[in-house]
Amino acid sequence: MGMTGIQIFKLLPKTNCGECGVPTCLAFAMNLAAGKAELDQCPYVSEEAKEILAAESAPPIRPLTIGVGDYAVTIGGETVMFRHEKTFINPPGLAAIVTTDEDDASIDGKISRFKELQYERVGLILRPELFALKDTSGDAGKFTALVNKVKDACEASLILMSEKPDVMKAALEIVKDKKPLIYAATEENVEDMGNLAKESECPIAVKGSGGFESVIPLTEKLTEMGLKDIVIDTGSRTPYKAFEDQVIIRKAALQDRFRPLGFPTITLPAEMTDDPMYETLLSAMFVAKYGALIVMSDFQPESLFPLLLERLNIYTDPQRPMTAEEGIYPIGNPDENSPVLVTCNFSLTYFIVSGEIEGSRIPSWLCVADTEGLSVLTAWAAGKFTGESVGTFINKCGIADKVKHKNLIIPGYAAAISGELEEELPDWKILIGPREASQITSYLKNWKPE
Repeated sequence: MGMTGIQIFKLLPKTNCGECGVPTCLAFAMNLAAGKAELDQCPYVSEEAKEILAAESAPPIRPLTIGVGDYAVTIGGETVMFRHEKTFINPPGLAAIVTTDEDDASIDGKISRFKELQYERVGLILRPELFALKDTSGDAGKFTALVNKVKDACEASLILMSEKPDVMKAALEIVKDKKPLIYAATEENVEDMGNLAKESECPIAVKGSGGFESVIPLTEKLTEMGLKDIVIDTGSRTPYKAFEDQVIIRKAALQDRFRPLGFPTITLPAEMTDDPMYETLLSAMFVAKYGALIVMSDFQPESLFPLLLERLNIYTDPQRPMTAEEGIYPIGNPDENSPVLVTCNFSLTYFIVSGEIEGSRIPSWLCVADTEGLSVLTAWAAGKFTGESVGTFINKCGIADKVKHKNLIIPGYAAAISGELEEELPDWKILIGPREASQITSYLKNWKPE
């Protein structure tokens, strides 16, 4: 955004109606300046202001959504080159490619792994989101059969890969309501594919001949046709060139405000190597720099899990610690006689403590209090883990309804809050637990309710 928020605010209607999604016109102007909003979100802006602001108001990298429901993937919308400047916004979607020449066993295996490879971490479910269905035969019947098979077997969002407009049209008739990504418009078929995207109201990818320069005429053509939801594939299939294209596109969009490259990108490590481990390495590179969609040859646990963790870490605000959600976590099917422990919501503390409890094989209730992501000792020193705050949490969380005893185990490092906590929870007996998580197992094995 070339104009400042104040400059934009002067052109807005100043009604503070809230219909744009934020409460004031000033807040909306600041979002426009930061590239977080689009001008058409304001229903009352004047035509004169539209003319002045239209070129300035769009996010530098247009956000768009592929798919519907729980597996929908929103990409684009990024505003910085480096995550230490400001957090990255929309994590890349991970896809596995399935082709029309694969046998049923191979396809069924990929679908099965797609469903099974889901991991819980920090209260989130980490999983892949997409299948890229590729037409390798030019046969519309084979392609639609593949599309139907995958559509009926899972809820994955879809990338439809064919450069033949008639094949693509047949597939869209089946799944256009799932808002798949149309891949791809090329120099030879851009107008036909663009028309399909307009008719189906689905996002569309452009594929260049190798290098970012080759996609510029394609995005300009689609934009002239009135299409906005565009994804870029430069066509580069060597790691160095593909990486270079990603960086140049991001810089051109953010720093130069070059609209023809102001779109998210799709990368295809599956087409760059036959080595699964090297493919995983390339995928990891594109998670960091700056692939919005990453298409792999398959989902295997040894490659997928590290990528999911990398994506989670990179697309987490570096200025805020990772946290677990406040609440009660039952571990090992606890009952009314099971011990009750309390800890902070710093994710590392939560995982270590919950892991030790699980390893003890003593069913327990773990109460996780909101300490704004600080560890126990740090939270206590900062006044975030006090007798008053922990007592209020225990009273409100409902743990008293789950157990018939009134024994609460607090971390040994927070022993100083025990007196205050007894005043806050007069019906509870406060027990000082171990200082180190490694001692939880022996502590719980010797625990008896009082």
